[in-house]
Parts: sequence; structure tokens; C-alpha cells
Amino acid sequence: MDSRTVFVLLWTLLSSTSTGIKLDVDGGYVDITIAISSKIPQDNTLIDKIKDMVTEGSLHLHQALDKKVYFKDATILVPSHWKSKEFTRARKESFEKAKIKIDNADSTEPYTHHYGECGQEGEYILFTPNFLLNDTVIQLYGSRGRVLVHEWAHLRWGVFDEYSKTKPFYHSNGRTEATRCSKSIQGQYYERTADGSVQECLIDPQTSLPIKGCMFFPHRNQNTDSSIMFLPSLDSVITFCQANEHNYEAPNLQNEKCGNKPTWTVIFEDSVDKDTLRSLEPMQLSPPAPTFKVVQRLQRVVCLILDVSGSMQDSRILRLQQAATHFLQSIIEDQASVGIVSFSTDASTLSSLTTIDSESTRENLIKLLPKTANGWTYVCKGLDLGLKVLATDNGDVLGDEIIFLTDGEATDDINNCSTEAINSGAIIHTLAFGPSADKALMEMAERTGGKFILSTDDITSNQLMDAFASFTLSTGDYTKEPVQLESVGEKTSGWFNGTVTVDQTVGNKTNFVIIYEKSFPSISIESPSGSIYSQTQMSHEVSLKTFTLKLPGTAETGDWKYIIQSTTLQSLTITVTSKAARADVPPIIAKAHMNQQFIDGTKPMIVFAEVSQNYRHVIKAEVSAMLQSESGSTETLQLLDNGAGADAFQNDGIYSRYFTKLENGRSSLKVRVKNPDGQAGFIKEKKSGAPYVPGYVVNGVVELNPPEPPVSEEPLEVRSFSRTATGESFEVAFTGSIPPNFPPNKITDLRAKILEDSVLLRWTAPGEDLDQGTAKSYEIRWSYDLQMLRESFSNGHAVNTTAVSPHEAGSVEQHSFNFSFTIHNGTTMFFAVQSEDKEKAKSETSNIARASKILPDPKPQGISNPVMNLTVLVISLCVVTMVICFVVAVTTWAVRRRKRFIWNIWN
Repeated sequence: MDSRTVFVLLWTLLSSTSTGIKLDVDGGYVDITIAISSKIPQDNTLIDKIKDMVTEGSLHLHQALDKKVYFKDATILVPSHWKSKEFTRARKESFEKAKIKIDNADSTEPYTHHYGECGQEGEYILFTPNFLLNDTVIQLYGSRGRVLVHEWAHLRWGVFDEYSKTKPFYHSNGRTEATRCSKSIQGQYYERTADGSVQECLIDPQTSLPIKGCMFFPHRNQNTDSSIMFLPSLDSVITFCQANEHNYEAPNLQNEKCGNKPTWTVIFEDSVDKDTLRSLEPMQLSPPAPTFKVVQRLQRVVCLILDVSGSMQDSRILRLQQAATHFLQSIIEDQASVGIVSFSTDASTLSSLTTIDSESTRENLIKLLPKTANGWTYVCKGLDLGLKVLATDNGDVLGDEIIFLTDGEATDDINNCSTEAINSGAIIHTLAFGPSADKALMEMAERTGGKFILSTDDITSNQLMDAFASFTLSTGDYTKEPVQLESVGEKTSGWFNGTVTVDQTVGNKTNFVIIYEKSFPSISIESPSGSIYSQTQMSHEVSLKTFTLKLPGTAETGDWKYIIQSTTLQSLTITVTSKAARADVPPIIAKAHMNQQFIDGTKPMIVFAEVSQNYRHVIKAEVSAMLQSESGSTETLQLLDNGAGADAFQNDGIYSRYFTKLENGRSSLKVRVKNPDGQAGFIKEKKSGAPYVPGYVVNGVVELNPPEPPVSEEPLEVRSFSRTATGESFEVAFTGSIPPNFPPNKITDLRAKILEDSVLLRWTAPGEDLDQGTAKSYEIRWSYDLQMLRESFSNGHAVNTTAVSPHEAGSVEQHSFNFSFTIHNGTTMFFAVQSEDKEKAKSETSNIARASKILPDPKPQGISNPVMNLTVLVISLCVVTMVICFVVAVTTWAVRRRKRFIWNIWN
């Protein structure tokens, strides 16, 4: 079996289980992990509330999707400090990889962290303890089971909200409409006053829409049953919008991000479950109640299984020592237990499980690291012995971790032991050192909830140090985890200088590690206040070719300068780690990942980097990604947060870019984040969440809900900082002989504005290949009919674009076009764009931009509520009917009287 066939089989096996959640053939969702952050104090009521939410949500989910699916089982991961004999041991469950998280945040509002494309799964759902424990929030957001289904649709099926906080109203056929789906949901428009009452909304004379602060109050009693993505709290709402009722005009994220597709269509045609959902038949009976396990992970138990075969000789075994030393000195936490196993022709236990309770314990473990390499690569011997070492503390390996490093193809058949290792219950992190490491490493990591990292022989990339630094297992409390501030290298016979910023969120246990390749250089590190640390104040491990500076206490905030000089041409690297300065202030952290770990070249890859502090995302930072292949080629990308191309939302703290220079084989990912000028800030708005309901209209009377819980305002500001992060590595295996030619990326931020008898269009330029380079041309079309333009772009009216020459990808395109006819007041038009590259490959049709010509009204007016108009109409009809009846009665009386008069004359 060739390597490409192996890849296809591996990709098929893993692509359907990328989140851990699975949809059974009977329609039951299984392997759902709900993790409670270690910052949350013990409250067993929280467990009961979670169970109640999932149980209720299962019934709503079952009803929402034609009785096809339900929640079958879920595992609740509780913090290590919670006490109960009923908790069992966790296996691969971890807070970091959980798809539903329970944690404190600056807002009670439940939301889903979802920044991928339409139809792609989200990252996680976040519920706060306050949302689960405080029953008053049910009045604000709806029952917890209904809210869970709303968020599940974001998480699992990649759909978006059908309401809009930024565009709550819009013009449609001369009427003001609330942004909603479906239009059948009725309500009234009111503004909430300071004294807690409501008043009729005023109209903004510039837009002819209700002023800011005006809200839609739905009628409590409705006839429509959709849609969950608009208002899950309404009792009548039990399903998702389908094509026959979808509001294609509404300016909401569902239309904008999904090409105006109905939610139901996305779920059944574009989501990860599409094939299974179409094949499932509706269940005849109600689904069984979900089953639950409550599990707990105690202190970490880790075994390093290290390859010391002949191919690890010389520089590789030295680099292994350097990286493992860094792991034992600065990364693995106190009270964790660590064992060390080496393997080649045979396997040896270098250290049994040892609890890290002091610096001397760490140093003793470092002394036991392997120093020589020879023999063959018997992977199974290493795995088997490592599992035995892990089992020595309590007889099994459930939830324990393996860090498995190898640089070669296995001499034995790894399939003979990988299945047993995968099924053991241990989390296996795998590290492929060099291009020859076995392909099965990626599968072991994926199947057990571990990480797969590639490290090449390029010393200056510092990949092996980064890899070992990434092997953490978060509990949700980032104040206790190391943060990597810097990791950089250079090959030079001169100066290697730079600056590392220690910001106000970090500073404890700050370590500088400098590694040299040949002869030791001259090193000087200067603090922000000017204090100089020379080599004499650093620990120098001659055998490891490493200098280490451990700063006492909390490091001074500001820019630390390092000045390194080498008189010999050699590779030099510096790694800087630190921990939170305060136990009550989480540090700013960076995370990185690809949108796919396995790709055949038919779809583009996207690099994502996330910069945040306790769920508050940091915007306007400088973020770059380095992607290095096994062959050694490196691509550096400037990641963007501009809401265009690969980036879903502008200024949301998620930085992304398409990666187009694909190579066959495995590649590594590293991200660098800087805020040198202090321009970065926090963004608090969540893009995908359950809507707050201000109140309802009941029998013509507005019943107000309590105000939405406030967002906490912490005084902390974002100053200068620096971070590096290592993402899991990925693999490419082209189905064709050459890398694919991608068309320009879809334009997703098209905006339109009508000015007199012209229109102004604005968008971000795509590239020649996705968001790289420069496209060749644009095709712009418009229509009065949104549906027609969406379904048949080529049938729209063409705009003359001969004078429009595309700019480089990422540039702002702004063009004005004149029409040969008069655009009347109240007219609404729709616009879309396609771009084309030099090989005539066309992009997807852009989002559809709408523009209305609204002339300012010099006299602000109030808006008449739809129900009030209906009332007036009914009263008017009654009056007219009464008048008609009166006229008929009078006429009848008059006719009868005339007949009597004539009768009397003839008689």
C-alpha cells in the first residue's frame, strides 16, 4: 500500500471525527464533552443543571429536525479540586478540546465561538455558571434547552444568527421591517426609556429607519413555528427556517455568510452531518433520555517516550536533550508525575514516575535524559514500556499522557501496537522529528485527543523547543500555565539582537533560554530600566550548549533587549517563557491552528490565529504565521483581521489567511504576535449567540423583561506585548500530480450605497490565487430582485467595469458607477461581484449588497407599529360596515315607504 493510499484511508477515518462528536446511525449525537473550568468552585447543582439542559435540549433538537436526531450521551468533565466518590477518571476529555465549556466570562450571554465559513463547525459553546444556576436568565434568553439547540446549530452545522444587533431594521418594498426570519413573526417597535417604560420609536431622518435603541418586541402568541436561529425563546418556535419561509432580504449574518441560503438548507446540504441527515428516517417514538458520565482529571501523569535509535545520533540527540530539558524546567507543572522511557533496538526505563515537587526533582529528571543514540527503531517496544510505566501508579493509564518522539520509520510494524495504545485510554502526543518519522503518528494523536507536531532539522526554526513547549493540557485556568513570549533563531557569524516585551499580564517565572550550535557566544540581556544581565549571571550547561537566565520574582514590565554576538558562523536561538503576574488576571494568550489537518489539495487551507484574554479578543495586533514543510521550505504569511478573504469577521481578534503554496507531505505551523506600538485593544461583541429578548407583547400590552446583564468593565488596557504559539502540524497529499490552481477568493464584504443617480461600491480586493497576488478583472451585476441575482448572477444587469483595474489582494476597492436612469426615492437595488484570474478561473459570487435611496426627512416622525396599523384598519372596517348597514337600512325603509305610497295611490 503506497503512502497516498494510506493518507486517503487516514483522511477518511479522521475527517468525520475531527471534533470528537459523532452522529450515530440511529440519529443520536455521542461523545459530547462538556468541561467545567478549574476556576469554578465546586457546586454539584451545576452538574444537575447541565444534565437538565441537555435532556430538555434533546427533545427540542428532536422536534427541530423532523424527529431525526437527539442527544444520546454526554460526558461532563469537572475540575480536579472538586470532591466526590461518584466522579470517574477522564480518558481523552480535556477542557481545551471540549466543545461545550462552562466558565466565567465578562457577559452572561451564551454564545458559540464560530469563525469559520458557512457550514463549517464552530470551536466551542460557552455557558457561564450564572446562566446555568440563575433561573431569572430564562426570562431573558429562553429555556436552557432551547438556547442549547440554538447554539448547537452554530457549533455543529455552522449556521449563523437570523437577528442582527447592528442592523435590527431595514427597508423592504417601502416598509420598515425588523431583521428576522421568518417575516411571519409579528411584533411591535418600541424604545426603552430610562425610567423603565417604553415609548414609540422615532424615525432617523437620514435613514428613514427607527433610531438607535429601538427594539423589536415580538408577540408572545404567534402562529409561525420558525425560526430557532432568530428567536428560540418563543414558545411557538420549534424549527429552523426553510426555503418557503426564509427571509432572503434580512440583513443578518445567516444571509451574509451563507449566500442568502436558508438555515435548513445549510444543515442538510453543507454541514458535516449532511449525508447522515439525508439518510435518516424520522423516529416513530420519542428519543430516549441522554446518558451522562461525570469524569475528572487529577494531576498530570506524563511519560516521555524518546527515540534513541542510530538516526538520532549527534545533533538530533543533543536537540532532544535541549528541548526535553526546557519541558522539564519550565513547562510541566508542579505536582505532575513524569516518567522517561527510551527506545531503539530495545526499550529502557530511564525514570519511573516521579512527582515534581521541587527544583531539585526537575534537575534530577533532566540528568536522566538520554545522551547517546544507536540501534534500530522498535516503536512498539517503546510504546509498550511507556504504557507499563504509566500504569505503575494505579494500575491503568486512563487519562495519562504520552509524549512520543521518533525520527524514523518503525523497524517493527507499528500497527501491531498502535491500536492497543489508542484503546488504552491514554492521551498520546506525537512528535515527528524529521521527514522519515512514521505516518501513523498523526493518527495516534488524533484518535486519543493528543497533539501532532512536526520538527525539521532546521535549528534556527526552534521547532523542537516549540513542540515540547506546546505539550500542555489546559484546565481553563491560564494563570497557571506557561506563556511563550518569544521563540526565534538566526544563523550568523555576527550579531543576533532583538526585543522581547514583558507585558503587565505576565512576569512570574520568566526564563530566557539561549542555545548555540558550535562555540558559545557573547550574551547580554538588558531590562527596561537598564539593568544588564551578562553571561556570568546565567546558568551555562556546556554539554547542552545552553545558557539560561531565570529572573527572580516578577519581571519588570517593558521591552527586554537581548544582544548576542558570535564570532563563528553558527545557528543561535532564543526562547522566552513566563507565567501570569497575578493569580486573578489571566494572561494574554495566542493560539494557532489550520482549518484542516489532512488535505488532498481540492480545498484551500486556512491559517487561524486567535489572540485573547479570558474570552475577550485582542484586535489590531501584528500577527504572522510561519509554515515550514518537511523539505525545509518556509512560507511566511501576514495574517489579517479585516473581514475579507479567509477572515470571517473584521476586528474580532481572529487573524487568518489562505495558505496556497502547498507541498506534498507534512508541514508545521508557528505564529508570532506583537503589539509594538500599543495600538491593540479588546473587542467584546460576540458574533454568534442566543438573543436577549427585551420583552413581549401580550394582548396588546408590552411586558418588559429585566435589563440584559451588564458586561463587566475591567480597567486593564492592552499595552505592548509579544507572543509565539505552535499549532498542530498538518499533511498534504495531492490527488493530482501538481498543486491546484485556486481562483480568486470570494468577496465577502461588498457594500453598496446609492448617491443621487449613481451607486458607490466598496469591497476588499481578492487575489490571483485566493487572497494572494492580484486578480485580473471584475464582473459587477445588479438587480431589483435579490433572489434572481442570487440564483442567476449572469442574468443580472451588467455594470461597465472597463475602467476598473483590480488592486493587490487586501486593498480597499471603491468605485462609483453612474446610471442612465433616475433612481427614485424608496428604490432598493442589489449588487454582486465576481472576479477572474489570468487563467479565466472565476471566484464564487460575492455576498449580495443592498442599497436603498432614502431622501432625508426634515421632520422626525414616530413609527406606527404594525399591530397599531392593523387595529386602525379593523376599526375603519367596522365604521365603514356600520355606515353601509345604516345606508342599507335607510334605503330599505325608504323603498318600502315608497311602495306603500304607490300602493295607496292605485288603491
